[in-house]
Amino acid sequence: MSTEALPALAAALAARFRTVRRRTLKLTEPLTPEDMMVQSAPEASPAKWHLAHTAWFFDSFILRDFQAGYRLFDADFAWLFNSYYRSFAAFPEKRLRSSFSRPGLEAILRYRAHVDAAIERLLEEGARPEVLARIELGLNHEEQHQELLLTDILHAFFSNPLRPAYQSGAPEQGQAEAAPLVFLPFAGGVHEAGHVGAGFCFDNELPRHRVWLEPFAVASRLVTCGEYAAFIADGGYQRPELWLSAGWDTVEREGWGAPLYWTQSDRDWMLFTLRGEQPLARRTAAPVSHVSFYEADAYARWASKRLATEFEWEAAAEGRLVEGNLLDSGRLVPCPATEFVQNEDGAKHAQQFGDCWEWTASAYLGYPGFRALPGSLGEYNGKFMSGQMVLRGGSCVTPAAHIRASYRNFFAPETRWQFSGIRLAE
Repeated sequence: MSTEALPALAAALAARFRTVRRRTLKLTEPLTPEDMMVQSAPEASPAKWHLAHTAWFFDSFILRDFQAGYRLFDADFAWLFNSYYRSFAAFPEKRLRSSFSRPGLEAILRYRAHVDAAIERLLEEGARPEVLARIELGLNHEEQHQELLLTDILHAFFSNPLRPAYQSGAPEQGQAEAAPLVFLPFAGGVHEAGHVGAGFCFDNELPRHRVWLEPFAVASRLVTCGEYAAFIADGGYQRPELWLSAGWDTVEREGWGAPLYWTQSDRDWMLFTLRGEQPLARRTAAPVSHVSFYEADAYARWASKRLATEFEWEAAAEGRLVEGNLLDSGRLVPCPATEFVQNEDGAKHAQQFGDCWEWTASAYLGYPGFRALPGSLGEYNGKFMSGQMVLRGGSCVTPAAHIRASYRNFFAPETRWQFSGIRLAE
């Protein structure tokens, strides 16, 4: 990177910094201080903690290392708001985050302002390439937490007997019926997977490498709520032959009989969303969401199909524009496939990005030659490469600037609180 280009890059990054930081605060505007204390599941975090932790990242990995004479806002925040970086500092148990009544919200907001001002000064002083790279990483980290904040609030409000809505008003529903589902063929062969180009990526998207793909086909859209309801009606949750062994054990242990946020009122299904509770009858054409990998795999087997591998998914998505029902749309719920993009061969596909993260058949592992970032930041992705499955494509609460074809999300196969859905392959 030339020294002449640094000021322009720093100015562009400063603008992006302000945009991302403002968006996080805006996402909390519908919440009361009491809402922001709730942690309804061990894997979730309170909104107040998300506000603090995203400031902690800039504080801990950028300002401490690169700003001479930087004054800590509070020395205790270094461990209190650490998430899982064991080589950096000790931290409280994750399940206890809702017990942090102190510091209060007002102090957390002052902490964010303190960090924001220091980052702005760092950018104005003429940041080195390493500093700019760290700030870009911090912004992508915060965008991840914007999505997590909304998924955690959805779970918290679902756990509230009043079932409050995060945002009122129904989103545009699109067509009344699901578009026909067709399978789009791909020839296979040698494919290069992984991030390419000069833009930002996480370490787990590298290095770019070659994979061999047999000929395959992927569905033109995601599986809908109506289609998944047919799986339930056909005894999908009572048929062990459809399930992986660990999946069936989970169904029996947890008593699953439908996706998370589906409840029955009399004989009618209701779905809880960030816009409140809605009848399934109004959501049949929308993608089914909040299903685990085990449920996605069982549905695919029931439908005599399978899930795509992450490399098949990437081959089908590479080169396509990042557009769709993402956080920027403001819908906040998965919506029916109404806009199809036509391939060069005339085939049409939809929902490549947005609506729901798509479970793949691939375990989350390092690519050949993978190297984690040095120091504590090496714990960001690499240490989770065990017992996780890969998801691709983003969701209705993923910022559009955050997602790309090579992006690899990952969760344990029983995870359901994310906006996770199903795209079939064959």
